Amino acid sequence: MSRMIADAVRADPGGPAARITLPGVRVGCLAVALTGTLLAAFGLTGSRAQPVYRAIVVVDITRSMNVRDYSQEAGPESRLDFTKKALLQTVRDLPCGSQLGLGLFTERRSALLFEPIEVCHGFAVLSAAVEQLDWRMAWAADSRIADGLVDALRTLPDADTALAFVTDGQEAPPRNPRYRPALADFAGKRHGIVLGVGGLALSPIPKFNEKGEPAGFYAAEEVPHRSSFGLPNRHPTEIEGYHERNAPFGSAWEIGNEHLSSLKEDYLKELAGEAGLVYRRLERPEDLPHALMLPDFSRKQRVRTDLSAWPASLGLLALALTFLVEPLLLLAGRLRRALLTNH
Repeated sequence: MSRMIADAVRADPGGPAARITLPGVRVGCLAVALTGTLLAAFGLTGSRAQPVYRAIVVVDITRSMNVRDYSQEAGPESRLDFTKKALLQTVRDLPCGSQLGLGLFTERRSALLFEPIEVCHGFAVLSAAVEQLDWRMAWAADSRIADGLVDALRTLPDADTALAFVTDGQEAPPRNPRYRPALADFAGKRHGIVLGVGGLALSPIPKFNEKGEPAGFYAAEEVPHRSSFGLPNRHPTEIEGYHERNAPFGSAWEIGNEHLSSLKEDYLKELAGEAGLVYRRLERPEDLPHALMLPDFSRKQRVRTDLSAWPASLGLLALALTFLVEPLLLLAGRLRRALLTNH
C-alpha cells in the first residue's frame, strides 16, 4: 500500500498524497485518540440549566389495587403492578437533578417512606424501593381516599414539592358524605396531581387467605354496601326500618356493587378540583412521568452533566482514521488524477 502511495506521488507531485505524509497523519490521529481516551477516562464534566422536578408519589395499596384490569402482552396485570411499572418508568425518565420521594396510602393515612432523593445518584435505591411495594404492607383494610389525600398534602415538606397521589378512588366501606374532609383549604397552597388507575368497567376484587395466597374473589355478602358511620345523610322517614338508637341507617339488608371495583374517575376529579390539583388517568406507564413533568411542576436549575461521551467518540473516530488514512489518501489521489485527465 505504501508503494502505491509513492507511485501516486510520482504520478501527481502536487496531489494530496504528496502534500500529506502518512506517518504524520497517523501520529496525529493517535495523539487525538489518546487525548480523547484520557479525557473520557478522567470524566469530563460541565453544567447546564435545565428543568428539574421534585415530587412525592403516594401509592394506594388497599385491596382494590389488586384488581387485574390492565391488559398487557404477558396477560392481565393488577393496578398495583401497573403503578410500579409506571414508577420505574418515571425514575428512568426524570432528568438528572430531579428528586423523587415515595409514600403509601391505606385506611385514612398516607405514610412517607422517604423524602425526595436525586433520581440519577439514587437510581438503584429508588428502583429497589419501587420493586418491593406490596399490598401486604397495608396496616389496615379500610380505604378512605379523601382522608388519605388530605394526609398526603399535609405530609409535603414544602410548597416546592409536588404530590402525585395514585389511587383507583374506591372507598371501602362506602363513605358517609356528611363526614368527608374539606380539601379547599389546600387550594393554591400545594400543587400536585391525582392519578387514577384501573378500568372504567366493574371487575371482581381478588381475595387472599391469612397466608397471603389467592383465595378467589369477594362475594356480595362479604363486604358492606353502605356506610354505618355517624348520622345518616337521609331523613329518618326515608329509611326503611329506622330506629334512632338500634338502626339509625335502617334494618334492611342492602346489596350493591361494592364487592366489585372500577376507577372512580368522577369522584377523583371532584377531589382534585377541590384541592386545586390536576387530575390525570394512567393508561400507559409513560403517563406517570409525563404527568410529573408538567411545566407548572418544574424549576430551572444548573445541573452537572457528564461530557465524557464526546471525547470518547472523538478518540474512537481518530483511532479508526489511523487505519483508514492510507486507503483514503490513495483514493483522493486517484480521484484527482481522474478529474485532471477528463479536463
